[in-house]
Amino acid sequence: MKTIYPLSVLVLSALLTVPGMVKAQQAPVRCPVLPASSGLQWEERANTGFLACKARTEDDSKSVNLLLTSRDPDLRLSRSRRAEQGVFSGQPLHWYVPELAGQDESAVASKRIAVVELGKGQYAQIWIDAKSPEALAELQTLAGKLDVSTGTAYLVSGN
Repeated sequence: MKTIYPLSVLVLSALLTVPGMVKAQQAPVRCPVLPASSGLQWEERANTGFLACKARTEDDSKSVNLLLTSRDPDLRLSRSRRAEQGVFSGQPLHWYVPELAGQDESAVASKRIAVVELGKGQYAQIWIDAKSPEALAELQTLAGKLDVSTGTAYLVSGN
């Protein structure tokens, strides 16, 4: 069965692969603060109405992708793909196993996606890509501790 991705997933994927993304240490960052021990570095892309953040290891073995937007991402997540419960920036959520066209279940076993409404007109779409169940659990715990208040303030102010 062919999976059709919502526009927000495609936009996030495209934005996070665009050359010239701003590295965290080169400019003021609106992405959440990462613990130094995480081994992750943010890449950031911002425009009117959205902030795209990608935290990844140097070897790309794991990453957390975050899209903060002032528009509902309208991502339809199938209840049958629901996995763990969690928290993101103080908001409860359910993690879902993504449906990736052409990928078998083993290829998506350590990947998760979630959408959270942070406030009126503020949404977060979170995508975790890990290589092992242990790395997945680590990144889910990390996501639960992230504070996106700087990013949501950016959505409101545009600065």
